[in-house]
Formats: sequence, structure tokens, C-alpha cells
Amino acid sequence: MRYVLLKERNMLLTLEQEAKRQVLPMPSPERLEKVIESMDALDKVVQEREDALRLLQTGQEKARPGAWRRDIFGRVFWHKFKQWPIPWYLNKKYNRKRFFAMPYVEHFDRLRREKQARIEARKKTLQKKKARLLQEKFPHLSEAQKSSLG
Repeated sequence: MRYVLLKERNMLLTLEQEAKRQVLPMPSPERLEKVIESMDALDKVVQEREDALRLLQTGQEKARPGAWRRDIFGRVFWHKFKQWPIPWYLNKKYNRKRFFAMPYVEHFDRLRREKQARIEARKKTLQKKKARLLQEKFPHLSEAQKSSLG
């Protein structure tokens, strides 16, 4: 099925480029969107099946096991485990990695989180302002139509 969708997508992209070259509108451009959506859905199903099989066989949710760690700047990230030829306590390269933040970093981590919260609040305020302006400009439109406009 994936191969058929790839062929269809390639054909539609070729058709789109030819239409651009001839300065004509592409005939039925929604077909390309449908093919891309179908490919995404197919990828999602395949990924879910692989995850279920891995969970059944190994008991691990992720393809490569790991743990949540902190870097030296206090940010939390997913650290993927990997195999080393020598034990971790003898491995100089592994022991150089810092999975903790110093106490003086907490202040800057709080400032970074505050800045992120301000950015999110600004985005929400802008969305509300846009919605209000659309309501004033197009009072006869429904909510679904307004969300497609903005």
C-alpha cells in the first residue's frame, strides 16, 4: 500500500510542477493532500503495531530504552541508553557527562520557565484578539468557519 501511495504522490507532484511550469492551476490539488494524509495514517498504524510488538516482546515502550535526565543548564531531556564495552564506573567518557545542574542554575532555570510562560500567554492573548476581531468583522459566520479563516 505504501508503494502505491508513493507512486501516486510522485505522479501528483510531477503534475503540480508541470502546471507551475505552464503557469496553470493544478487540477484537483486536494488529491495530493489526501495522499499525504493517507501516508501519515499508514505510518501511524505501522508505528503503533511496531510499538505493540516491542511492548509485548521486551516490555519497553520506546525503541531504545532511556531515562529523563537534567543537563548542566537544568533542562530536562530524554537520555537514550547505549551499550558500552566497559562498565560505566570505569568508562571515563561516560563519567564526564553531567546529568545534574549546579544549584546556581536554578535561578536561571526559573527565569527561562517564566519567559516561556510569558510567550505562551502572549500567544493565547493574540489568538483571543484575533477571534474577537473576526467576530466583529464577520458576525454572521459560525465558529468552524472562523477557525478556518484565521
